[in-house]
This record gives sequence, structure tokens and C-alpha cells, in this order.
Amino acid sequence: MKTKRAFLGTYSFRAVVLAVSACVLLPEAAHTQGPARISLDEAIQMALRHNHTLLAARTTIPQSQAQEITANMRPNPEFFADWEYLPIFSSPPGGVAAYLQGSTEGDIGISNLFERGNKRAHRLQAARDATAVTRSQVADNERTTTFQVASLFINVQLAESTLQLTEQNLKSFQKTVDIGASQFKAGAISENDYLKIKLQLLQFQTDDQQARLARIQALSDLRQQLGYESIAAEYDVRGTFEYRPQMLILAELQMAALQNRPDLRAAEQGVNAAGSQYTLAKANAKQDVTLSANYSHVNGLSASTFAVSVPLAIFNRNQGEIARTRIAINQAQEQEAAARGQVMTDVKDAYEALLSSDRVARFYQSGYLEVSQRNRDISEYAYGHGAASLLDFLDAERSNRATQLGYRQAIAAYLTALEQLRQAVGTRSLL
Repeated sequence: MKTKRAFLGTYSFRAVVLAVSACVLLPEAAHTQGPARISLDEAIQMALRHNHTLLAARTTIPQSQAQEITANMRPNPEFFADWEYLPIFSSPPGGVAAYLQGSTEGDIGISNLFERGNKRAHRLQAARDATAVTRSQVADNERTTTFQVASLFINVQLAESTLQLTEQNLKSFQKTVDIGASQFKAGAISENDYLKIKLQLLQFQTDDQQARLARIQALSDLRQQLGYESIAAEYDVRGTFEYRPQMLILAELQMAALQNRPDLRAAEQGVNAAGSQYTLAKANAKQDVTLSANYSHVNGLSASTFAVSVPLAIFNRNQGEIARTRIAINQAQEQEAAARGQVMTDVKDAYEALLSSDRVARFYQSGYLEVSQRNRDISEYAYGHGAASLLDFLDAERSNRATQLGYRQAIAAYLTALEQLRQAVGTRSLL
């Protein structure tokens, strides 16, 4: 029995040691998993949470809400008091106490302004309408930020795809240089041809370095848009970088844009806000009433006074502000019409750009990629067997490199055009 307990105790101790060891090793193992890899949707959500420019724009909403509180405040009552004819440098006859009682004057009172024309309610409504416009403007900032993140994300994908291409080209051409060196040593090619091949290697090496720099800069630019501190410096993106055709109808996209675009919604709300300002201007033309009451003690006598004060609206009836706000309504309506037309134009332009990029991508996929690669392979084979000149082979090599790079740029242009259309529509859910 003691032996069994000892065995169980040893087993439990080893289990605890293994568990502790696992806990110690887990962070190190996680550290060795490599840099974080984020998808496009994750990048967009990260930017919406951490982009500093967007966060700064969002502070305008609570600022506007604070103005609503100010607009809803009532006027403060006023308290006043005075004591006149006090002796300073002389001693009055009969003593100070008697002089203060019988020869000085003291007043104490309170007054309050009563607003007419329902001004406070109109101020509050105008402030609320301004807040609604601010919310839509912030939503439009989010729309713009989303497009910027998507564009930079595509730039990273293009840079990484280009880097893979340049590495493959460099590795392949390095083999050609090695074969050329062997042929030169064997006397199969001239020194001049060998030097031409070797000099061509410089272009592949330069392309590779430029692609590496482009990738680093693209990741850095994307990180800034995501929120610099929100992600580690060593990170990467994940997701497919390929051409996927879309079946879209322009009329449906324009209709969706009219319903979803926050800048158009802000323009529509701007008309309401202008109307609220006009109503407030007319309310401000109403003259307010001030009521006051005070107690006075004069020469030993006590008295009370009540007063009513109303400005006479003879000259200033707020005519200028009423006229200005009435014209501002027309201005807001014109801005709304301009915004509506801009929405339709944005969708149309983005739609046509997507169609054009789609055609270019289809051109490459229709056979030009295969033709370019096959031309390069045939030229390499023919040159290796003496059936083609060196210039023909190098020309085929350059043509294939340009075609492969052009296809990747066509994919990036298509994906960017698709994101541009999403921005123009105002939502990502339809595309």
C-alpha cells in the first residue's frame, strides 16, 4: 500500500512538472510560429478600431452631443446686491450704526430672463440635426478608410506576388548563366555572348531588390493605416490574389449607393439642419421678457420693487439671420442634389473601370500567359542547341518577364477597381 502511494505521488509530481514545463514552453513555441498573418477583413476591422485619424474624427460626435447639452440649457437667473453711501474717511455724527440705519441705501434682488418663441426647443433640435450630420460624416470617413486599407492590402499582395516572380526569374536565369559559363569554358559560345548573358543577370537582381523594397514599404504603409501600435512590425497578409469575375448590374449598384452612401445621407440631413437653423432664427426674433424683484432699505425705510423688461423690436428683428438661413436652405438643397449626382457618377466610373480591368485580365488569361512562357521555353531550348541566337533568347526572356509582371499588375488593378466600386456603392456586402 505504501509502495502504491509512493508510485502515485511520484506520478503526480511528474505530471505537475510536465504541466509546468508545458506552460513555460508554450510562449516560446508561440513565438516560433512566425509573424502574424491577417486577412483583408481582419485588416479592415483593425483599422476601424485603431486608425488614429478615424478615432480623431469620431470624437466630433460626442463634441456635437455636448453642444446639444449647451443648447438645452435655460438662462441663468441673476442675483444683485448693493449698499450705497457708506462712510469711508469720516466719522458720521451720531455714530456709525445710526448713520448706516438712517442715511444709507441697500438693495438686494433677483431677475430672470424668460425666453419666448420656444427658443430652447428649437436650439436643441438644431443641435440634434447637426449631430446627425456629424454621425454621417464620420461614417463616410469609415468608408474612405476601408477603401484605403483595401487598396494598401492589395498593394502588399501585388508586392509579394511580384517578389515571388522575381525570385523565380532570378533563380531560373542564374541557371542560364551557369550553363553559359560552362559553354564558354567548353568553347561552345563566344566570350561576348557569355558576357551578354552575365550582364542580363543584373536586371534580374535589380528587379528582385526592387520587389523586396516594394513589399517592405507596402507592409509599412498598411501598418500605418491599421494603427501603428495595433500590430507588430513583423507581420504579413493572407488571402487569395487572383482574378475572379463578377456579374454586376449598374442600375442595381446605383440604387444601392443611393441607399447606403453616408456622404449622401449627410447631405440630406444637411437640408434638415438648415431648416432647423431657419426655424431657430425666426424664434430668435421673438423678444424675451425679463422679470426682476428686489428689496430696498433707504433712509430707514424698507420697500420692494417688481419690474418687467421687454426690448422693443423696432429696428433689430433678426432680419439678417432669418434671410441668411432661408438662403442656406437652398444651398443645402443644391449640395444634396450635387451629392446625389456625385454618387451616380462615382458608381458609373467605378463600374466602367472594373469592366475595363476585367477585359485586360481576360486578355492575359485567354492564352497570352501560356504563349509567353512557351515562347521563352522554346527560345531557351533552341539557344541551348544552337538553333537560335542569344539576342532572340534574351528578347524572349524579357518579353516573358514583362508579360508575367503585367498579369499581376492587371490582377491588382482589377481588385483595386472592385474595391473602388465597393466604396462608390457604400457597402461591401453586395460585391
